[in-house]
Amino acid sequence: MYGDPALPPDFVALPHANPDAPTGGAITLANTGSFDSLNPYIQKGNVPWQLRFLTHESLMGRSRNEPFALYGLLAESIETDPDRTWVEFTLREEARFSDGSPVTVEDVLWSYETLGTEGHGRYRSLWTQIETLEQTGPRSIKFTFNTENRELALLAGMRPILQKAQWEGQDFAAATINDVPIGSGPYVVSDYESARYVTLTRNPDYWGTDLNFRRGTFNFDEITIDFYGDGDVVLEAFKAGEISAWREFNAETWNSEYDFPRVQSGDVVKTEVEHQKPSGITGFVMNTRRAPFDDWRVREALITAFNFEYINDTLTGGAQPRITSYFSNSLLAMEPGAAKGRVAELLAPFNGTLLPGVMEGYTLPESDGSLRNRQGLRRAIGLLEEAGWSTQDGKMRNADGQAMAFTILLDQQRTEDRAIANLYIQALEQLGIDVNIDLVDGAQFTAREDSFDFDMTYYRRALSLSPGNEQWFYWGSTAADEEGSANLMGAQDPAIDAMITAMLTATTREDSIAATRALDRLLTAGRYVVPFWQFTTGRIAHVSEMKHPDVIPIYGDGPDWMPQFWWWDAN
Repeated sequence: MYGDPALPPDFVALPHANPDAPTGGAITLANTGSFDSLNPYIQKGNVPWQLRFLTHESLMGRSRNEPFALYGLLAESIETDPDRTWVEFTLREEARFSDGSPVTVEDVLWSYETLGTEGHGRYRSLWTQIETLEQTGPRSIKFTFNTENRELALLAGMRPILQKAQWEGQDFAAATINDVPIGSGPYVVSDYESARYVTLTRNPDYWGTDLNFRRGTFNFDEITIDFYGDGDVVLEAFKAGEISAWREFNAETWNSEYDFPRVQSGDVVKTEVEHQKPSGITGFVMNTRRAPFDDWRVREALITAFNFEYINDTLTGGAQPRITSYFSNSLLAMEPGAAKGRVAELLAPFNGTLLPGVMEGYTLPESDGSLRNRQGLRRAIGLLEEAGWSTQDGKMRNADGQAMAFTILLDQQRTEDRAIANLYIQALEQLGIDVNIDLVDGAQFTAREDSFDFDMTYYRRALSLSPGNEQWFYWGSTAADEEGSANLMGAQDPAIDAMITAMLTATTREDSIAATRALDRLLTAGRYVVPFWQFTTGRIAHVSEMKHPDVIPIYGDGPDWMPQFWWWDAN
C-alpha cells in the first residue's frame, strides 16, 4: 500500500513459516454450534468458518508479519499505474483446481461477477467499484476502477476464485450443503455429516506445494472439525483427548481449568501468543435503528450502567484489559485528550454535528469495582433524565409513560455471553429498565443478526493493522440498510464516511494513520457498543505433537496461523 514490500522477489518462504516443516498427521478441531452449508461464499446458511482459509485461494496472499502488503499467489505478476486507477494480474500457468483443471481468466471473471452480484454481502462493495473487468491476454485480466481508492488495487487480489464450470446451469446463491465449491486450495472436503463434523484432506497434488508463499504451510494431512453444543462441552472433550487443539479466550479459565492430568503429564501444551493487532470491538451492540438506542444519551447511560470492573473481576479474574477504543492496543488507536494535528483537521468540517467527546476526547466510564456501583448508576440516571426519561413507580418511563424495556439477543451456545448479560441485567433492573434475554440457536441468531432483528446483541468485530475498504461494510452509511452487513449498530454518519474515504485515498502511511485515529474517535464516542475486554494474548492448548515456528508474526494467532503454519511431530 505504501513503499515497497519487505520481502525480495526471490524470498524462500514467509518469515513466520518453517520451510522445512514435515507433512503428515491428523488433527481434530472443534466449533460450537452447528452448520448446514459448506459454501462460505453465499449469504445463505451457517458454514464452518475455517473453510475460507483452507479450501480456496485468491490472486494474492497476505503476510501475517506485514500490514498492507500482498504477494502473488494464483497470480505470478501484478501491474498498476501510479494512481492505482487500474490493476492487471497475470495468472500462474501451473495454478490448478483440486480436480486438476487449470485456473483460467474465465474463472476469475465469473468469480468476481458472481460473488459481487449473488455472493455474500462482504463481496458486494468491491464489485460496485469496478468500472470494467476484461481479459488482456491468455492468462491476464485487468480491473479498472470507478472510485478513487488506492486500496482497490490490493483488494482486487483478495477475492476467492471458484470454478465456473462447476456452477453451469445451477443457482449459485441457492446452493445446498451437497454443492461443495471446488477450489484451488491445499485442502478438499472429503467427508461430512451435517451439524456434526466436516473432514478436510490435504490434496496430494496441490499445485502450490513448492511456491515460496506456500512453503512450510498446510502441513497436516487431515483436519477434522467437530461441532459441539457449547464451549464447556468442548473443554471436557479436549480434556478427554477427543480434540487436538482449543483456543481459550477467558484468562481466568485458562489459569484455573487447564491443570488436568494430560497437561501435568506433558501430553497437552499451553501456548501463549502475543500480538500487535488492534483490539477490535467486542461487546453488546445497540441497534440505533430502534428507540431508545437512537439517542446517544441513552446509549451512554447503558454503557455507564455496565459495571465492567466488577464483571471483569468476576468472570476473568480481572486478567483481561478493557477495550478502550476500536483500535486500542495498536498505533492506530485514537490518542487521549483533544484531537490535534491532522486528526483535528480531518474532523473540523463536521464540528457542528459531532457528538460530545469526539473533538475534546472521550473515555469510557469507570466503576468503583463494587457490586452496587452507586456512582455509575447515579450518572446513568442523570443521562436518562436528560434524554426525557424519569423513574415512575419503580420503572424508567418516558414522557408518554412508556416503560423502557428491551431484549438482548444471544446465541444459546455462547455461555459466557449469557453470564455477562445476567450480571448486566442486575444493574439495569436497579435503573427500572426491564430487560429479557432471548436465547436462540446458531441458525436463528445468524438470520436475525443479518436482518437487524434485535434490540441489543453480542458483537465481535476483529480489526487489522491495515484497515481499508472493509470499513464501509463494518460502519459505512450504505451498509446500515444492507442486510447481512456488519454494520449491526446502524451507524449512518457523514463524518464516519468521510474518514473512511480519507483512509482509502491517503497516499502516505501518516495520513492513513491520522484518518484511522479520527475514525476511531467517531466510533468510540458514537457509543454504539457496550465494550467488554480485549484479547491481547492468544491462548492455545494443544497436544504436544502439534508444533509451530519460533517466529511469531505481528498479527499473532488467527485462523490463518493455526493450523496453517503448524505441523505434526510424532516424536
